[in-house]
Amino acid sequence: MRTESALDALLDGANTHPVRLHEAMRYAAQGGGKRIRPLLVYAAGELGKVKSHDLEASLDAAAVAIECIHAYSLVHDDLPCMDDDDLRRGRPTVHKAFDEATALLVGDALQTRAFEVLANANGDAEVRLSMIRSLASASGSRGMAGGQAIDLESVGKKLDLAGLKQMHAMKTGALLSCAVSLGGIAAQLSSTQMQHLATYSEALGLAFQIVDDILDATADSQTLGKTAGKDAANDKPTYVTLMGLDYAQQAANELQEIAIVSLASFGDEARALKALAKLVVKRDK
Repeated sequence: MRTESALDALLDGANTHPVRLHEAMRYAAQGGGKRIRPLLVYAAGELGKVKSHDLEASLDAAAVAIECIHAYSLVHDDLPCMDDDDLRRGRPTVHKAFDEATALLVGDALQTRAFEVLANANGDAEVRLSMIRSLASASGSRGMAGGQAIDLESVGKKLDLAGLKQMHAMKTGALLSCAVSLGGIAAQLSSTQMQHLATYSEALGLAFQIVDDILDATADSQTLGKTAGKDAANDKPTYVTLMGLDYAQQAANELQEIAIVSLASFGDEARALKALAKLVVKRDK
């Protein structure tokens, strides 16, 4: 798989000093998963009219960078001070396989590695800068980290639907939207094309989190590869607890349709993005 090869090439080797840290970084980043974000990078990159070696290298760098950010977020999310989980992707979480201090440093190092990979990517400097800017915005206090903060603050509280949407748009949607944006930036799409992608990714990001909420309530831990039922156990607001299972499933299907329709102007070139929208909603883990 292209993502796995790119991760292997662009992460430091497990024997790099300090060995324990680099071994743990690879454990976190190469531990499997759906790889939805890298797939979105590559799928959006297919929309470009000009194919080149620099484009392919930029897409690989973007795919690795966003997966490093995603992996770091999971490592920190699983820590005892956050969601306190022992299972991730069907394996012990990093702080269980190694220790808490190492897990904290793994997250720090994967985050900085993401931006290093983008800074060193082939191609136009303005393209690299735009990708760095997009990833930084999606990862920070107005994106993923901010959404996680709202999530932690919301435990045991009642959020209305608008508040829940805002939290999910930041915590999950921002990074998914960024993945699509990175592919479009690398392919040097027009502003109009990027706006169509923004509509697609906004709908996709919300659908992804709604399906996560559904699976947390309906699937088992073995299927998910992580602890099922955590949201209910921790008294977290979700689409299922707020609006019910039927509403959540209907909302996910409607968002899938919005995402697919937004790609109409790209024609058959967007078939991979359309397939990913269907995969996100129909997945079982």
